[in-house]
Amino acid sequence: MSANPLASKIAAPYARALFDFSVEKNIMHQITADFQNLEIFLNESSELTEYLSNPIVSQEAKRAVLTKALEPQLNTETFKFLMVLVERDRINLLESVISNYLELVYETASIKTIEVITAFAFSNTQKNTLIEKLKELTNAREIRLVVTVEPSLIGGFLIKTESKVIDFTIKNQLQQLAKHLDAVLEI
Repeated sequence: MSANPLASKIAAPYARALFDFSVEKNIMHQITADFQNLEIFLNESSELTEYLSNPIVSQEAKRAVLTKALEPQLNTETFKFLMVLVERDRINLLESVISNYLELVYETASIKTIEVITAFAFSNTQKNTLIEKLKELTNAREIRLVVTVEPSLIGGFLIKTESKVIDFTIKNQLQQLAKHLDAVLEI
């Protein structure tokens, strides 16, 4: 669920090439695990993301930082791929490449990514119950929940899939009630 559509479009061929390569070499699980961990790491390390996206920083400097920070933790092929992105001045698209790659993997494995925005964090029981209900509704083998806590919703939650938005928030219900009251009071 990449935020920038242009970056996603540019990143798509890189993600597809890596996906095809990982399938051909039978290393999809290793690269997927690397990318899942890398996605979390980049979300927690905004300084690294900003550094890699900075056009003033040289390729050599970016290569050195990635080598020092990531090479020991990543599969050799994953690290080589990162170096290709650096060489082609596309390392700034890393987050979009990761997102596109993981979408390809999840699609292949019949795993649906569903975004849930909630007023309060879910307990594990609530999360598992929601996953089971979503599996039934979508006929997916697995569900990957991306949960965002947004206190302004007051209560309830909002579910976003590729094509649908289901709104169970108290904020939405209050807005609907206000519209209804406006309509009734105008008569």
